[in-house]
Amino acid sequence: MLYPVDQSSAPGGAPTQRAPAEAGLHARVLDDLGTAVCSGEMAAGSVLSIDDLVDRCQVSRSVIREVLRVLASMGLIESRRRVGVMIQPAKAWKVFDPRVIRWRLASDARMAQMRSITELRTAIEPHAAWLAAERIGDDDASELVGVAAKLWAAGKAGDEARFLVLDIDFHRRVLAASGNEMFEELQLIVAEVLAGRHHYHLMPHYPDEEALQLHTDVAHAIQRRDGERARQAMVRIMEQGFAEMRSMWERTAEPGGA
Repeated sequence: MLYPVDQSSAPGGAPTQRAPAEAGLHARVLDDLGTAVCSGEMAAGSVLSIDDLVDRCQVSRSVIREVLRVLASMGLIESRRRVGVMIQPAKAWKVFDPRVIRWRLASDARMAQMRSITELRTAIEPHAAWLAAERIGDDDASELVGVAAKLWAAGKAGDEARFLVLDIDFHRRVLAASGNEMFEELQLIVAEVLAGRHHYHLMPHYPDEEALQLHTDVAHAIQRRDGERARQAMVRIMEQGFAEMRSMWERTAEPGGA
């Protein structure tokens, strides 16, 4: 996983301290129940008791209660006194939480999640590139060009693991260089969807050469302070990714589609 899943807090907002074994147990149960909700295995509107969840996960009631607090903070469940744990509909979920995204990617709703994030990226990242050309520092611009060059080399070599790390880093740097803290926060979402495309084999082993060139074009345009060229090149990256994903969405919509 790219990010720690245990973000619950003690009273007063301080991070809860746990022994490594307990923290690992908490993370496992959180992933189990989060995936079950996001996949529809635990259907919206259904009600479970803490005892049901203790039996399912084979852990203590205290672990279940902590996990439920985290899931409630994400909008996935609602605990009601004398009723139990009610599973909430998708419209109540905190859909920008990277963990929710990861769990949706692990479910049959994978392609719908890919589509919604791809549409979000198409709207945001080209403008982030345009802003980056205006606001990035010289050293950061040079480093971005260097990352694009390494990305090209990894793609041509078919080194998928290194390509993923560099691809995430490239888009993180562009979002950060935009100078917009809300854009920068989207780097967690972008990282999840890029990792998901690789994990679920939704990326070609050898990236398209045009896509590699476009990443280089974005970096050089940002370095030259040419915002419009940077924006246009990022638009093409998004369009190409959208086109690759569209064919997959259409296949899954067909009868018998995976």
